[in-house]
Amino acid sequence: MSAGPRRVVTADAAGTEALGAALARSFVADADRALLVGLSGELGAGKTTLVRGLLRALGVAGAIRSPTFSLLEVYATPAARVLHLDLYRLERADELASLGLGDFDEPGALWLVEWPERGAALLGSADLELRFAVTPVGHAIELVAYSEAGRRWLARLDPAPPAK
Repeated sequence: MSAGPRRVVTADAAGTEALGAALARSFVADADRALLVGLSGELGAGKTTLVRGLLRALGVAGAIRSPTFSLLEVYATPAARVLHLDLYRLERADELASLGLGDFDEPGALWLVEWPERGAALLGSADLELRFAVTPVGHAIELVAYSEAGRRWLARLDPAPPAK
C-alpha cells in the first residue's frame, strides 16, 4: 500500500471517530522520539471528533475533553502517552513555553495538535498532517506524511472497521 497522501470522506461524526480508531490501530510508537500529528481545518470540521475516536481506540475510557481553553490534555494509554493540544486560542507561539512541552517530548509519545500552524515555530514539523474540510457530503480529510515514521504509519492505515 502506498504511503502517499490519502483522502478519506466521512459522512458523519461516527465515521470520523472510526477513522480516528483506524489511526489508533495502525499506530506504532517510535522508540526514539515523540510523533507529532497536526490536525488542520476550519471550526467544526471534525478534528476533536477524530481525536476522540483515536483515544477511545487506544484505551481511554474516561472523559475526553477538548483542550480549547486549557490548551493541553494528557492521556496515559497502553500504547503511548498522548498529548492533545488545541492551539486555536493561542495568540503567539511563545505562549506554548508555559505548557512545559519539553517534559513530554519523549520516545513513544504521541502529540495530537489541533491548529498546529499557530505554534509551528516551536513545535517543529509534523510526522503526519490531517487536513479537514467540510463538504456537502461530510468531512473530507487529507492525510499527508512528512517523515519516515509518518509514511510507515500511513502505509499501515486501513480505514475500514475491523471485522467482528
